[in-house]
Amino acid sequence: MTRTSPAAVSPRHRFRGGATAPYEDPSLPVADGVEDLLGRMTLEEKAGLMFHSQGVMGPAGEFIEDAARMQWGEPVRDMVENRHMNHFNLVGAAEPEEIAAWHNRLQEVALSTRLGIPVTLSSDPRHHFTENWAMSTTARGFAQFPETTGLAAIGDEETVRQFADVVRREYLAVGIRVALHPQIDLATEPRWSRTSGTFGENADLTGRLAAAYIKGLQGEVLGPHSVAAMTKHFPGGGPQKDGEDPHFPHGREQVYPGGMFDLHLAPFLKALEAGTSQMMPYYGMPVDTDMEAVGFGFNKGVITGLLREKLGFDGIVCTDWSLLNDTVYGEARAWGVEELTPSERTLKVIEAGCDQFGGESSPDLVVDLVRAGKVSEERIDTSVRRLLREKFVLGLFENPFVDIDAAASIVGTPEAVQAGRSTQSRSLTLLKNTNALLPLAEGTRVYVEGVDPGTAAEYGTVVAAPEEADVAILRLRTPYDERTGPLERYFHAGRLAFDADELDPVLVVCAKVPTVVDIYLERAAVIPEIADAAAALVGNYGTGDGPLLDVLFGRRAPEGRLPFQLPRSMADVERQRSDVPSDGTDAVFEYGHGLSCATPGKG
Repeated sequence: MTRTSPAAVSPRHRFRGGATAPYEDPSLPVADGVEDLLGRMTLEEKAGLMFHSQGVMGPAGEFIEDAARMQWGEPVRDMVENRHMNHFNLVGAAEPEEIAAWHNRLQEVALSTRLGIPVTLSSDPRHHFTENWAMSTTARGFAQFPETTGLAAIGDEETVRQFADVVRREYLAVGIRVALHPQIDLATEPRWSRTSGTFGENADLTGRLAAAYIKGLQGEVLGPHSVAAMTKHFPGGGPQKDGEDPHFPHGREQVYPGGMFDLHLAPFLKALEAGTSQMMPYYGMPVDTDMEAVGFGFNKGVITGLLREKLGFDGIVCTDWSLLNDTVYGEARAWGVEELTPSERTLKVIEAGCDQFGGESSPDLVVDLVRAGKVSEERIDTSVRRLLREKFVLGLFENPFVDIDAAASIVGTPEAVQAGRSTQSRSLTLLKNTNALLPLAEGTRVYVEGVDPGTAAEYGTVVAAPEEADVAILRLRTPYDERTGPLERYFHAGRLAFDADELDPVLVVCAKVPTVVDIYLERAAVIPEIADAAAALVGNYGTGDGPLLDVLFGRRAPEGRLPFQLPRSMADVERQRSDVPSDGTDAVFEYGHGLSCATPGKG
């Protein structure tokens, strides 16, 4: 396996045919290279570019070529060589140098094809805590920061830009050139399972932080040192009916009972101003509006009418995953057009104005439509030009490989890891601090639940029972309803309130000793009883034990402010309008609440 960029693999070698192509001269415009290459492509090769599927990496970065050895997905070699595909979403975790080696192996396969078009590798977030193969992979080797809501809790644009720059450098080192993020939906529906990936419920804050995020990934101008941002989910995927997610049929409806469509659109206007290279529409099907009641990826009025024509976006639009074909995890997410065949769905997506089909690997659907005269090849060329242009601008033709040895030293540097740890601490939101209990003195006798005792022993004296402690520290997470589906079990949805079996043990400890309760706010927890009983209450958005204890023991200061309202009851949640921020009538804590350690809180 090549460990560094193989300089011997030149553009002339990749584009067989003798004559030097215009795009081999870096002084010539990108457009010339795009047109030259487009003119060489067959219809089948063009169609392959329009599919952006999963690239499944095996354990320890293994490059799997035998379909029989794969639990799901397809071997990437087959998709590259036989279906002319060269955009893949990396699925699987491995050490950075293993990812880099996998990437280089894939590029070698791509460069051996007739035209040798290099692969563009993308990824869902890899720098946080959430493990859900459909939307995020927990950090492994990469610097670990709080979830996006934690960045919102800090609320500082420069912090977000610096975070995104870490992502950019680490992605580049392993060969990832498109970020399937930022996610800039507004978390106005408290039950929505994807809240932790957002900047919270405030449109102005989300817009400002989204722009900083995009600049951190792309720079001022997209180029060879950029990671392209695929901003999602246009035109705002937060207002889901009953908080259910449209990955699933029972969550397909997107609603605007408060008439707040423009509010949800607002952050995307800032993303466009910041120059986002790509957009992804969501699965949601708007109901009871003047929009066509079909998923946004099928919606011509939204993609062409609004995004393309009114807002002037000429970048890449890639659908969310699996709109065309049924999968092993359920039916296609073809909401509003379920009765259409895969071919008819493909036609509707193209007519809507999209360029790529996410999570699909069926270029023959596009080829057949053109052969049947239902789509013109000129329309296909429009999308292929956008896709080729980005490959040229990102410098993939000049430098398709990465340095495997360098990846291990660039990813997860001590400086980046420390920045992530510091950001975790800063994002913590101190909700209550009775009698200035916090910060704790070093050596305080502590009883812990949900905290690694070995880590706690670096700060205090760990004891075996609440009765022996000066202070108890309990770590909890927002409740949710267990779902049994193979994919849905990863989506924490439903109730936000603790049931008696979960709540009573917490209250027992609070009654015995002054207790610090820390809650992972992946959604807006309903915690009135805990808020009353705890001596101190902290909200986190993805924080390790060490960064939490740094704050509890005064080594660092919390800076977080709630990025969404914390409601008092599930009845209040159910009364709220899904598209309206802070729509609760009697919140335990309001949006923006947060204390310093020196400030006594609600007692």
